[in-house]
Amino acid sequence: YSSSPFKMCFKSFENVLADINGFGRFQIMIIVISFIGRFTLPCHFMLNNFIAAVPSHHCDISSLDDGGIFRNLSQAERLVVSIPVQEDGTPSSCQMFTEPQYHLLLNLFNVTDLPTVSCQNGWVYDNTTFKSTLTSQWDLVCDRRGKNKATATIFFIGVMFGAMTFGSLSDRFGRRIMLLVSYVSGMLFAVASAFSSSYVMFAVLRFFTGFCITGIVIVSSVLSMEWVDVEHRKLVGVIDSLSWTFGNTGFAAIAYFVNDWRWLIVSVTSPLILAIVTWRWMPESARWLIANGKLEQAQVYLKKCASMNGTEELIHTLKTEVKKRDRTYSYLDLIQTPKMRKLALRTGILWFCVAITFYGISFNITGFGLNIYLTQFTYAVIELPAKISVYYLLDKIGRRCTEVGSLLLAGICLGINIAVPKGNMSVVRTVVAVIGKGFSSASFGTLVLYSSELYPTVVRQNGMGYNSFMARLGVAVAPLILLLDDVWKELPQVVLCSTASLGAIVARTLSETRNRCLPETIEDIEQQW
Repeated sequence: YSSSPFKMCFKSFENVLADINGFGRFQIMIIVISFIGRFTLPCHFMLNNFIAAVPSHHCDISSLDDGGIFRNLSQAERLVVSIPVQEDGTPSSCQMFTEPQYHLLLNLFNVTDLPTVSCQNGWVYDNTTFKSTLTSQWDLVCDRRGKNKATATIFFIGVMFGAMTFGSLSDRFGRRIMLLVSYVSGMLFAVASAFSSSYVMFAVLRFFTGFCITGIVIVSSVLSMEWVDVEHRKLVGVIDSLSWTFGNTGFAAIAYFVNDWRWLIVSVTSPLILAIVTWRWMPESARWLIANGKLEQAQVYLKKCASMNGTEELIHTLKTEVKKRDRTYSYLDLIQTPKMRKLALRTGILWFCVAITFYGISFNITGFGLNIYLTQFTYAVIELPAKISVYYLLDKIGRRCTEVGSLLLAGICLGINIAVPKGNMSVVRTVVAVIGKGFSSASFGTLVLYSSELYPTVVRQNGMGYNSFMARLGVAVAPLILLLDDVWKELPQVVLCSTASLGAIVARTLSETRNRCLPETIEDIEQQW
């Protein structure tokens, strides 16, 4: 930026916003309405941790019932003679003996030489934790394990394309109307997915749920940011990110009490009903209206803002002061000029790395041998101190240093867990993972605010849509990274650690935005330095 951080500001709008109070009751109303709609997002993003959980299971051994000795055995004895034992002493989940091995009741023979086959008649699941999951509904275990992980990837591919679509549409048609479209369509597809009758139907509906629901975060975060003054952008960014924290914390409790996958989806989607009701009070972005030449509508909303904030006597006319947008902007504008192109490339890589790190840790709630509800709750709660710390650090050391530091520390935690042995050190591994989750959460919270400040108003929504696309690409890859434990148990941790480190390096190349006004045009970006 130039030597004077305020030289490139859109003076007229920033001044008017300052006159009518850039953070009063009007702005608080916007934040509260956004908060309601955003509660459901983290629940859907983390949904697979519970609806696709894999309960303890073994082959259905009813086919081995020969009507004689087998029928007189207890259930435990039937398992001994029917299911081979793995190296760690637990019954195999995917193999069974071809016929009952009654001699095993006397512990006389080496079971490694006995003939086994894959499960012939399906599986039996332990329903003590979950009444029903996708896994037990459609037998997504053993050689179909990949289909289970794929449901998360399919959802996030939908989110990925939805981010691009809603980012572009809200720049073209406005923030407010696209927020309503996202609310309604996201709710309809989510509820429909809960009543799926087949795996394919569920996968398709989850794709469209992800596609539609992502508009909520894309639109509401930018809408909130465009209505507040420079001094309060940091606060609004942190409050927006805290909606994820409260959503994740509440989700752990909801999942604990609702252990049927269909009703869990319905439960976490229900807050959208309230969001749709409160949408009527959500204003359009005055910045967007001005940039598109709709000055009279902007004036109406600015007067509403002044009225609610008690500053009506200070409202100024904008008609002679504003710059009118002379054309329609698209995603192509992100790459047509040199500095804009560099900005898009760097933020895209950074969002990809941050998302893989954050969700790679978040999806691995069963990898530490502890209660998954407690792990989910702890993962959520750790975000609170992380984001409160971010609030103070953003002004103390700046956006860039906060982003770089949090990613490096997340990478260090992931590296430590590579060295800590599994088994009797599960508590230590969980503690380190929780701390790492806190740092990755801090990096995500910082990045949302940081990116919205880096992009100019004319392509801000496109820029955030593109960044969200890159993030969701990372999220879609995260469940597949966890499958790499088949190659080497620690390989997922190595990949996540490397990704966090790469993100920190890229973040170091971005410019600082602390105490800067939002850039309004692409020319503002090209004139920096």
